[in-house]
Amino acid sequence: MAASSRRVDVHQHLLPPFYRDLLAKAGIAEVGGRALPDWSPEAALDVMDLLGTATAFLSVSTPGTAFLSDPGEAAELARRLNDFSASLPGDHPGRLGWFATLPMPDTAASCAEAERALDELGADGVTLLANHRGTYLGMDGQAALWRTLNERGAVVLVHPADLPAPAVDGIPPFAADFLLDTTRAAYLLVRNGIVRRYPDIRFVLSHAGGFVPYASHRMALTLANETGRSPLDVLDDFRGFYFDTALSSSPAALPALLTFARPGHVLFGSDWPFAPTPAAQYFAVGLDTSVAPETRTAVNHANAEALLSRLRPMPVPAARTDLAQVAQRVAARLLFKLVQPGTR
Repeated sequence: MAASSRRVDVHQHLLPPFYRDLLAKAGIAEVGGRALPDWSPEAALDVMDLLGTATAFLSVSTPGTAFLSDPGEAAELARRLNDFSASLPGDHPGRLGWFATLPMPDTAASCAEAERALDELGADGVTLLANHRGTYLGMDGQAALWRTLNERGAVVLVHPADLPAPAVDGIPPFAADFLLDTTRAAYLLVRNGIVRRYPDIRFVLSHAGGFVPYASHRMALTLANETGRSPLDVLDDFRGFYFDTALSSSPAALPALLTFARPGHVLFGSDWPFAPTPAAQYFAVGLDTSVAPETRTAVNHANAEALLSRLRPMPVPAARTDLAQVAQRVAARLLFKLVQPGTR
């Protein structure tokens, strides 16, 4: 492992063999215009060592379960994916965490699986696609899911999917459409008040938020005119998202993101293996060589350590704390007696 960075990667993917087989059976050989990559836990750890990544949080990329039209099959696949993901941290202690897959757009099944994954399996958060077969995050009918996630203070990685429209010839979806997809979801989450009504959900927008940092003032003015809210309040909602740096630590994008985002809200992401290893290296080096040391430390690991409980030291049990306080009080009384012999 590179000695300098101690990175935490919040945007790394897994592709279990059974999931690849199901995608192949459905005729899905590529995602966003890129062929399905090879994946194994061992290969993931090799790339992590190459990038200086201490811990990576794995998630299932698009299409998730959305390629299945039968809700029962989608719910069962989410369970299989989450059971598989839950086994990885134990096999590789300290190196791997995971975000659960939910069978959206079935809100009821997604609530049930979120409860199971977060409460029983130890998931570090959940992954939600920006749209699931045309149903965007932030649309009507999702309140039960937001309540479930808000009650648990969940981290939600918002990942793009194919736009609900044909791709344009010559423009791979991952190159431009994915960024618009994330932006659409962020817009609706702000427009429809989700981020304000459910403040304990920590939304992480993939790929530096798509176009959010760069179009934020334009979108804020639009929403202010539509809703009567202050543009500054709307901007504050957009700035409240977390953002990962996957494929985005470039000399053009990174300064704008760091200027826009709230302090502590930018996290390292690689997008491996859908981003090939050379691309992950290119953007990791871009981060390390273009920002001040304190910013590099924050983005590489400190911000994630503040966000994700798996990365925090285990708290001292309350009983131990109480005993320590009692011992301190007893010691203080003994010391007082030593210096004041006549005192009882």
